[in-house]
Amino acid sequence: MQVMYRFNRFIEKWMPFVTPCSLLLGVLFSTWLTSYSFLVPWIFAFMTFAGGLGSGFKDMKKVMQHPAPLLACMLILHIWMPLIAWGSGHLFFSSDPYTITGIVLAFAIPTGIVSFMWVSLYQGNIALTLSIILVDTFLAPFVVPFTLRLLVGANVSIDIWGMMQGLIWMVVLPSLAGMTLNHWTKGGVKTTLAPKLAPFSKIGLILVVAINASVVAPNFKHIDGKFLAVASTILVIAASGYVWGWLTGKRLKGDKGVIVAMTFNSGMRNISAGAVIAATYFPAPVVFPVMVGTLFQQILASTYAHFLSKTYGHRDEAVSAPAKVKPPAKPRDLAAKG
Repeated sequence: MQVMYRFNRFIEKWMPFVTPCSLLLGVLFSTWLTSYSFLVPWIFAFMTFAGGLGSGFKDMKKVMQHPAPLLACMLILHIWMPLIAWGSGHLFFSSDPYTITGIVLAFAIPTGIVSFMWVSLYQGNIALTLSIILVDTFLAPFVVPFTLRLLVGANVSIDIWGMMQGLIWMVVLPSLAGMTLNHWTKGGVKTTLAPKLAPFSKIGLILVVAINASVVAPNFKHIDGKFLAVASTILVIAASGYVWGWLTGKRLKGDKGVIVAMTFNSGMRNISAGAVIAATYFPAPVVFPVMVGTLFQQILASTYAHFLSKTYGHRDEAVSAPAKVKPPAKPRDLAAKG
């Protein structure tokens, strides 16, 4: 088991490069991996369950006493960013409804569960982060289909009910199961079962990205002007999400913990969930913009982590700053006292 723990720490350390490498594997071995696409919803449900083990119902109760940061983050995630994606899609790809749908879907999906890792590493507000993840997870079956229906439903056929059922089965129910187990054991699974499942959850992430990438492998094998245009659009919009979260946190006059949490949770997305939704309910051209996001998400998170570290410090001052030692008294001072 020690080998798996070391593997988990290794993956977390190199997370900015894990998902792009997983995408590359999916493209290189697309012929073999495509046949395993039926496993993706099951793998993702397991990942969501493992993530739910570290969450508790009490976390939400604390945040609800001061809900402004939570509500602001929800507005950024599910109103402001989808509108930016929709406007950008129509501006640059007005004649391609599938690409527009993929771009909107990439920024309509819930915040990324992996944001918890980044927030904890940079001393952000853990309770706020867990609450954002949990609320967003529970709202996803309703918010994601509604957003797509509202913004692109006139041009693309959408299986709303099927999508809602899929999100409930893959996201909500496994999360509830993990949280309930956390509650029953009074947090015990957070230190017993959760660390054991964490390495397998990372393996699941690699498999989900690789298998979904195999579906759209032809798009990645032929890099042309459209590929670069879609990639550039996704990169700019994704980068702006972190900025909006940071600016909103400062506007609310939040402390360092709140600002760090809002920055990561506003910028990161559960791309694995988006890829599963796209591959299950839409044609391959819709999957492509979502999968492009895997190229940038962890690298952007690492970039903004460096910015936050420079701005606010990597650790709390009370921990990182050395204690001030009073200099010893000079001999003449001691004589004067005597």
